[in-house]
Amino acid sequence: MKDINEPSTVPLVITDEPINNEVIKTTTSSSKNGGNKKNTGVSSQMQLLALAKNFVLDGGLASLEKQMPLEERTQKRARVSALRKQENLEAIIKRSINYCSATEFANKADADWFSTFTELAEDVSNTTMQNLWAKILAGEISQPGSFSTKTLKIFRAMSITEAKLLAKACSLAVTEPAKRNIRIISGAYQTPSLFNFFSKNREQNIPFSQFSLSYADLLILADNHLVFIQETESTPMDKSEVFTFNFNGRPLTLVAKKSSCVLKFYKFTPVGSELARLISDNVDDAYLQHLKSAINESFSVVEG
Repeated sequence: MKDINEPSTVPLVITDEPINNEVIKTTTSSSKNGGNKKNTGVSSQMQLLALAKNFVLDGGLASLEKQMPLEERTQKRARVSALRKQENLEAIIKRSINYCSATEFANKADADWFSTFTELAEDVSNTTMQNLWAKILAGEISQPGSFSTKTLKIFRAMSITEAKLLAKACSLAVTEPAKRNIRIISGAYQTPSLFNFFSKNREQNIPFSQFSLSYADLLILADNHLVFIQETESTPMDKSEVFTFNFNGRPLTLVAKKSSCVLKFYKFTPVGSELARLISDNVDDAYLQHLKSAINESFSVVEG
């Protein structure tokens, strides 16, 4: 999870060169009015001016006699934009090379997929996100078909905050041995019967909120097509029947302690499962201990 947790900082060039005297005058006046407040950063107006300058959108702020012709400003913006996109893609390629093998052979990469990749990644300047795009590229080149173009488009729409939510979900998730399905166990219960209907311990639930993954976070992941928000259940299991999972690199076995025990979980979508490959194993030991305790009435949880 080291990559996900890197600081999310986009380089922002603040210049002291006045873009417009009237604008600077307004900024100075606002600063005087708020003299009793402690300045801890750059004003929103100055940030906007810096962004406009960096993206060549400040031409209309200059006085008429100093403005470049609109056509020239348009051409300059197109040139600067193309250079920025080229710089972003070259940075991603440079990072991706480090994730590729120089000795292992792979099937021929799909040129159409690569073209789509470049179109979607060319505006990514955040270094953390660039690193994830580099991992996607390396994964697809090493094993074609690992990441669909649908996954690329969904990932492009994700923010760094949503990527961190995915990382948190992965830290709580288990995978099947074949790594086809990824799930977050949400609880367990024993199917109702005459003997247990009034038992207070018949159903157990796991509150994710105490592990920094609230239901609202699950909704965000669902909106990004990463998890299914509808809880899924296993079929009722016989006593001593087992589930075998992998928990962030650790083998995990769940053994039914009674008959008719059911496991509840949230399941990752195919897109979520593909993007989960970008996340390094990061075991949350506190959650694992809580899982063992929470579903102990229905299942025993054995590591190894």
